Amino acid sequence: MASRRPQHRRPVKRRARPNWTRRAIAGSAGLIVVLLAWAALTRALAPTGNTTRTRFDAIIVLGTPADAEGNPTPAQLARVTEAVHEYERGVAPRLIMTGGAAHNQFFEAQVMARSAEAMGIPASSILEERRAQNTIQNACYAVGIMREQGWRSAEVVSADSHLPRAGLIFSATPIEWRTHAAPPLEPESGYSHASAAAMEILKTLRYLVYARWADGCA
Repeated sequence: MASRRPQHRRPVKRRARPNWTRRAIAGSAGLIVVLLAWAALTRALAPTGNTTRTRFDAIIVLGTPADAEGNPTPAQLARVTEAVHEYERGVAPRLIMTGGAAHNQFFEAQVMARSAEAMGIPASSILEERRAQNTIQNACYAVGIMREQGWRSAEVVSADSHLPRAGLIFSATPIEWRTHAAPPLEPESGYSHASAAAMEILKTLRYLVYARWADGCA
């Protein structure tokens, strides 16, 4: 009787289990990319104003921190210098400096007001808003001052990288407004400019998904 050859069974292929960790990481990374692209596109399309007027009731200067000793930083001086130039050109008869002690013990508005006075602006033409802790509060507290005084229009001065987010915020206010960029007082490196833009994209994203509801005026 012929011996039977042993039969070799084909190994059963096991289905690969889905790697949920990798999928979660990939999905999260994709979501982050989409959100950052949304913020970047929103900044690119942000309004620069809602009026064609060239004269305003006030110039609003958005705050940025003083240094650790309470002296104006180059970023502050750039904004104040440009606002003073606009005042001297007759764009508006008064300045509203806005910014509280958000990053150290020094009120941004007060430091900027002193700088403007040192540049020749009379104290009677400068108003200080010292409560704001962020750009949203810069806008609503400054606009609150304007409404108390019966003023209805403003030019908003800040750094170029800051203005798209500021434009989104001021578009929700009841005043007539336009933005105006303050050129830096000293040349910026490419890295510095790119870093500022990247930071503003992150802040714009925070505004879109959270801050516009959570960081309003108290």
